[in-house]
Amino acid sequence: MRSARRAALSVLFAALLVAGCSPDSLGGLSASASGTPAAGPSGTAAASGGAAGRAIAVGAGPQKTYTVQQQPAPGSCRYRHEHGEPLQDPKCTPGAVSPAVTQANLASTICRKGGYTSGIRPSTSVTGKEKKLNAASYGYTGRMGDAEYDHLISLQLGGDPNDYRNLWVEPADPGHRTGSGVNNKKDPVETKLHTAVCKGQVTLASAQKAIVIDWTTALATLHLA
Repeated sequence: MRSARRAALSVLFAALLVAGCSPDSLGGLSASASGTPAAGPSGTAAASGGAAGRAIAVGAGPQKTYTVQQQPAPGSCRYRHEHGEPLQDPKCTPGAVSPAVTQANLASTICRKGGYTSGIRPSTSVTGKEKKLNAASYGYTGRMGDAEYDHLISLQLGGDPNDYRNLWVEPADPGHRTGSGVNNKKDPVETKLHTAVCKGQVTLASAQKAIVIDWTTALATLHLA
C-alpha cells in the first residue's frame, strides 16, 4: 500500500514539473525569503529600484585610493538616443550606488552643508585613463574634451564614485559647438533631483531609479518637471 502511494506521489510531482511548476511554487522558500538582498553584478549586494524592475548594483563606495577600473570590451556598448539626447547602454552601464549614502543619512552625506562630492571624487589620473578605455567600449570617436566621463547616478545622488557600471563617456548634446568643452543637459537634471531628495519631495531610491531608466524623463516621471 505504501509503495503504491509513493509511486502515485512521484507521478504527481513529475506531472507538476512538466507543467512548469517549480519547488518554490509548491510552497518551498525562495532564495530571498530570508530577507537577504539579492546579489548584484560581480557578487555585490543590490539596491532596489533598477531599470525595468532590476535592482541597482551596490559598489564599493568611497575609497582612500582609487585604481583604474577595467571597462567593457571595445565596441561592445551602444549609445541610445531619446528626445535627441544620448543615453547609456544599460548592459554596459546599468548604474551602481554607494553603500555610504542611504535615505537615513542624507543630512550627513549628500545633503550636508559644505558639500559632499569633492571629498570622494576619484582623481583625474584615474578617471582620465578610464575615460579613454570607456570611449573605446562605446566606440566614441568625437573630441574627448567635448564628452563627459559621467556618473550615471551622480555623486550628489549617491552614485558610486568609481564603479565601472556607473561611469560612461557621455557625448555632447545635439547642437553642441565643437571645442566648447563639456556642457550637457543631464547636469541640471541631476541638480534638480538632488534638491528634491534633500527637500524630502522624493526618496533617494526613486531619484536613482528614474535617472538610471532615462535621465531625459526623470523629472517628469517624478512629477518635478
